Amino acid sequence: MSAHAPALEITGLTKSFGATRALDAVDLVVEAGTVHCVLGENGAGKSTLCHMVGGSLVPDEGALRLYGAPYAPRRPADALAAGIAMVHQHFSLVPTLTVGENLRLLRLRDLPRRVARVREEYGLELDLDARVAELPVGVRQRAEIVKALLREPRLLVLDEPTGVLGPAETDALLATCRRIAGSGHAVVLVTHKLGEAARAGDAATVLRGGRVSGGGPLAELPPERLVPLMIGRPAQSLGAGTAGTLGLALDGDPQAPAPEAPCDEDAAPAPERRAPGRTVPGGTEKALRLRDVSVRRADGTHALDAVSLDVGFGEIVGIAGVEGNGQSELMALLGGSLTPGSGRVELGGRDVTRAAPRERSGAGLGVVPEDRLHEGCVPRLRVSENLFLGRLDRFRRYGMFLDRRSMARAAEVVLTEHGIRADGPGALMASLSGGNQQKVVLARELALDPLVCLAASQPTRGLDIGAVGAVHSRIRQAAAAGTGVLVVSSELPELLALCDRISVAYRGKLLGPVDPAEPDARERIGALMLGAHASASASRDENGSRGAPPQPVPGGEPAGR
Repeated sequence: MSAHAPALEITGLTKSFGATRALDAVDLVVEAGTVHCVLGENGAGKSTLCHMVGGSLVPDEGALRLYGAPYAPRRPADALAAGIAMVHQHFSLVPTLTVGENLRLLRLRDLPRRVARVREEYGLELDLDARVAELPVGVRQRAEIVKALLREPRLLVLDEPTGVLGPAETDALLATCRRIAGSGHAVVLVTHKLGEAARAGDAATVLRGGRVSGGGPLAELPPERLVPLMIGRPAQSLGAGTAGTLGLALDGDPQAPAPEAPCDEDAAPAPERRAPGRTVPGGTEKALRLRDVSVRRADGTHALDAVSLDVGFGEIVGIAGVEGNGQSELMALLGGSLTPGSGRVELGGRDVTRAAPRERSGAGLGVVPEDRLHEGCVPRLRVSENLFLGRLDRFRRYGMFLDRRSMARAAEVVLTEHGIRADGPGALMASLSGGNQQKVVLARELALDPLVCLAASQPTRGLDIGAVGAVHSRIRQAAAAGTGVLVVSSELPELLALCDRISVAYRGKLLGPVDPAEPDARERIGALMLGAHASASASRDENGSRGAPPQPVPGGEPAGR
């Protein structure tokens, strides 16, 4: 190993999948002692690059060097042996095992010492006795990161690691990246959040369409230069809602103000919103109504504790909060995979508390789950089949056979409308990037007819800045058409940009709501996320009137932490 050699040097890296060239002659240099950020749109080749560094894919052309020595991994074990640790977008934990059992699969002789060191140095706490399948997505991501750090790597590769982390956990992870770089090792951080890159990164490489479109020291690359490199057009081209979109992409700190977006006279105006709670046939029912809904975990603690919530027609309601405070269970409840111990769920005035998932879809409830790969799609099916899951009957011939040509033509239209990058409708869902998988799931749910209510958890997780703008526009259009929308997100800028009101999940309760237009909305939401309240910040009831301050469940750490 040369004392002055780059930690990682990539030259002419090329990879194709059928007719699709995922990477085309990519050059990249990661200096030792630095955090190097890889930026780009969904489908730009970022994850493919990570997989080749990690040994799970072999390049068609090109060469890699690790600390000056030739490096040509043929399998993930080769990368591990070379001192490279990977954290992928999609989890590798065994869900039926506990966290501790997953860590013991690493076969590290001094595992207890390493776990203690990671906890003390990086502040990453884990319940080793918790079963992975029962953990919120954010806690599973934390376990993946701990598993990588236990190997004490000299090169750590993180593929979109903060998408499921709360603000404090994100801060801790970025500090961890800086600490690893400070020790003389290196970090490759793949992220779509330019604020995170600016806070943690030393240099960046931008990919667009599988090629390097630019890069260099981040001190010389302000966001206004990075955005065009990523999307191939000025930020103004994102159109209506650009300020909120840029706020989400640039905002590494949820308490920081969203930046002002440049004015674009040609941008389409935001769709006109219908008044929440509009009259519908049969009365003024809500699109979605939860009344005193309770769900207990296996250990007897409340995941949801007498939760009540209304989402009006044409209204966008947000739920903020640190992961593990009941948001996952709420979405599972709405999707029909979890039944409440008590309480009632209504969709457009119809009781769906015990309805099966297919019945809920037929009644007009679209659900975008937080774990798109395992809960939102079938990875081994084609993209076209995933787009029309639950609606395959429209493509049946003679009641038995699928008209795949007709389905492919219909899928082509959806792919174009939603900007989904795939090797055609017949591509396997598993072959898509995480962001494009998310677009497929969202497109499918938005196409429900009727669509009474859309419940979306982390709808822009892993999406690039252009795709975030498109998703926000789709959500606003759905609300403008009278659909009720519920958005669960760990991204406070996203909720502030989208929502009419925001509640906060805390230890199984919903606190608030807070009006995003209020001058102190960020501060109030931040305080509620920590379980704090004051009479000066009395909460509103579900109709927006002032009421008694919320009484959070006593205790310390949020549930699931």
